[in-house]
Amino acid sequence: QAAKRVHRKPSLLALPGPLVKSEETVILQCWSDVKFEHFLLHREEKVEDTLRLTGELHDGFSKANFSIGPMTPALAGTYRCYGSVTHSPYQLSAPSDPLDIVITGLYEKPSLSAQPGPRVLAGESVTLSCSSRSSFDIYHLPREGKAHELRLPAVPKVNGTFQADFPLGPATHGGTYRCFGCFRDSPYEWSDPNDPLLVSVTECVACLLSSPLMEIDNP
Repeated sequence: QAAKRVHRKPSLLALPGPLVKSEETVILQCWSDVKFEHFLLHREEKVEDTLRLTGELHDGFSKANFSIGPMTPALAGTYRCYGSVTHSPYQLSAPSDPLDIVITGLYEKPSLSAQPGPRVLAGESVTLSCSSRSSFDIYHLPREGKAHELRLPAVPKVNGTFQADFPLGPATHGGTYRCFGCFRDSPYEWSDPNDPLLVSVTECVACLLSSPLMEIDNP
């Protein structure tokens, strides 16, 4: 029988982020303004993978840092954490929001291009195309500084590549994008990313005419 949940959910963060290169380590930090004595970290569909740590108090918050790694496909997946207090150890809090941890670098990087180009006039529509000769099923397009990436299925092309076109709509502000490929039966296992592509927006027509065809932002 499920334990009664009497506390609100804690928060779960990935440090430095949820995309983890093969063999690297990620810290999953569970924290709450409730003073939990213990935190449990659980990977969905893996009952035996539940980890337990004593909570540490800092400035009115309780937290625990779970070190996950070196990263392998077996450690990738969806994680949640729970809090508990000593006087009711079998009463767990509500679960945190789910957090997907993805391993990257398992396949060769796709390419990413911008149409009509990576530098566009304000209000002009721009499309980013991710392609590869690897038969990826899905492409993910995260933007630096944004929590949620765009995602589209790959479409076979007559030139032997598998491509997805991401319409970004009328450009209002720029950003740096990376593209990852993955297969449908391994959704947490991604390719290396392409070199970062900087999409910039300008009001200046003359600046566009004098700009290089491609701008690559240094990682």
